[in-house]
Amino acid sequence: MVSPTVSIATWNINSVRLRIGQVERFLIEQAPDVLCLQEIKCREEQFPHAAFEALGYRYRAVHGQKGYHGVATVSRIPLREFGRHDWQDNGEARHVGVELLGPKIGGGQGLVLENVYIPAGGDIPDRALNLKFGQKLDFLERMARWADALDRPTLIVGDFNVAPLDCDVYDHKALIKVVSHTPIECEALGRFRDAHGWVDLGRKHIPAPERNYSWWSYRSYWREKDQGRRLDHVWASPDVAAQSRGHRFVEETRRWEQPSDHVPLVTEFAL
Repeated sequence: MVSPTVSIATWNINSVRLRIGQVERFLIEQAPDVLCLQEIKCREEQFPHAAFEALGYRYRAVHGQKGYHGVATVSRIPLREFGRHDWQDNGEARHVGVELLGPKIGGGQGLVLENVYIPAGGDIPDRALNLKFGQKLDFLERMARWADALDRPTLIVGDFNVAPLDCDVYDHKALIKVVSHTPIECEALGRFRDAHGWVDLGRKHIPAPERNYSWWSYRSYWREKDQGRRLDHVWASPDVAAQSRGHRFVEETRRWEQPSDHVPLVTEFAL
């Protein structure tokens, strides 16, 4: 008998209203049970609820703001909103946490699913010269303190805006001084990982150094040069990670007309 599964997707959509047609296509073709979106760029009342309702994603937690940032979790599985953290300490909408009330993953409780959009950090990797870079590092440190206190199995997904491994970028030497791959960012993300013992499911199922990019700049000829970075992640508490059965990136979305610069990730778990 095949064990039932639940699939959870994450995607920085770079404006959900602009790309709602692509989201609908993705949901029809890939049919995840849950989709976590980042950079929705709208307030909750502007969110295209009707489109998700029509496709059976009746349960939604939306933390948005006008024009920038914002996250949303939509689900075919009942959920309750679990929290909203302001890890940047400036009021930006960058996190929403939910508890999925159906699947029993990791310890027999409903799964806690945290959806996060970590700041990009600007262009200069120096907090003295670039306020945004300092905010990004502080965001990661606050997340580490939060993770250290977690007391139940959790899944955290989203756009981390950090490619932590040498093989997570197309050219490690060329990008080691470029924001998203600098040693100080990778070390900060490592402290967050160690604070809870997170398992990186992207590398559990697609082991290093296999290619596993999720983002390509609009400014590069990404198809020809493949100048990608692995900025999007799915990390799990160890007992949740033990139930993961597959993980993939859906790269064809990057070829769609006027695409997001990120592609979705889909992870499956056995119940």
